[in-house]
Amino acid sequence: MSIEQPQQFVRWLRHASPYVHAFSGKTFVIAISGEALDAENVNPLIHDIALLQGLGVKLVLVPGSRPQIERRLAEKGAAIEYVGDKRITDARAIQCVKDAASSVRIDIEAQLSMGLAESPMAGASIRVVSGNFITAKPIGVRDGVDYLFTGEIRRVDDKAIQEQLNNNAIVVIPALGYSPSGEVFNLTAHEVAAACAAGLGADKLVILNSERGILDGRRRPIPQLNLEEAENLLSSQRKLSGESKHTLEVAISACKRGVQRCHIISHEIDGALLLELFTRDGIGSLISADHYEGLRPAIDRDISGIISLIEPLETEGILVRRSRDQLENEISRFHVVERDGAIIACAALYPSADKHMAELACVAVHEEYRDMGYGAQLLKAMEKQAEAQNVEKLFLLTTRTSHWFRERGFRGVSMEKLPKKRRELYNYQRNAKVLIKAL
Repeated sequence: MSIEQPQQFVRWLRHASPYVHAFSGKTFVIAISGEALDAENVNPLIHDIALLQGLGVKLVLVPGSRPQIERRLAEKGAAIEYVGDKRITDARAIQCVKDAASSVRIDIEAQLSMGLAESPMAGASIRVVSGNFITAKPIGVRDGVDYLFTGEIRRVDDKAIQEQLNNNAIVVIPALGYSPSGEVFNLTAHEVAAACAAGLGADKLVILNSERGILDGRRRPIPQLNLEEAENLLSSQRKLSGESKHTLEVAISACKRGVQRCHIISHEIDGALLLELFTRDGIGSLISADHYEGLRPAIDRDISGIISLIEPLETEGILVRRSRDQLENEISRFHVVERDGAIIACAALYPSADKHMAELACVAVHEEYRDMGYGAQLLKAMEKQAEAQNVEKLFLLTTRTSHWFRERGFRGVSMEKLPKKRRELYNYQRNAKVLIKAL
């Protein structure tokens, strides 16, 4: 191993460590397509899932089985019929569905049970649980068509699933549903995954598809969409593949039901799961709930809202006082988060005489919305804006919140590190701490 390789590993591990701490104890639901389970790199994928569990993530796996079902149907000379985009699952087809789903589940259990020495699974000792967690009902007869054993979800037994997660088990839920009358229904894996994520209040829903995410016009993954942007894209005239359209619909549905983040990635990229979750920019597409959808540049009509937000903090001496005239002159420097017409967070970016440095200022979040991620989202937006302006370092002055910024990569420095003109304006009576972060 050359010296560059261990250094790269150390850098990556240090970069990933905040995510390791953030994810411990959180619940992720992962939808795995049947194509992914058929792929040559399925073993590394399972190893990566085991790694997540080892890091304290509570995992629910929802495997699809479309290609496995189709092979069994072909062997019997049968097929699942479609009317529009809905399947008709007859008696022969449902037997193939049950056989395929059971086989896929057993294969996953077997792979998660591996423990050979000198393998990625050595010492893992993972317990896997499955069961009748999904209550379903038939789609029934629609427009004169009987869909037979094609079903839809009635209820997710989230309490039973949570109990198994609390016992440190990985829960595997095939795309099957059960009725009180003892019937089995064919469901869609993505919809099962979304329903489970919503029922559990999962922190993330991860969908592993063949495509690299939601693709733009140049066939590149769109890194991030908030809920409003995702809905606009779905309703636009932009041509989306059938898979992208369906996946986007599922992500939107999950976010509307309380799932904060939905990640869409390709199973064909080795290590895609880790690259998406443990790197800053990810590798696929992230759909986020409306939690952050109000983040935008400030405009003149926001001035009153910003004043209402920052006045209590100015009174406490946490923020430097700003007059209305000053805000009117500097409003283009601000970003805000608006929720239901109210400004609940703001931040400003001021360039310095040293073009490679900029000042982050007036970072404020309404007391009712603190510890909900708005501050971190604002900081990320200001960092992106600074990078777009070729700024290499952000600096700030603070009297009360230095620990929050230190946790996000800033470090304390002496006042002499400030640009000259900013140093000349330093208020010694205020005695603010100076923090800086390299971008």
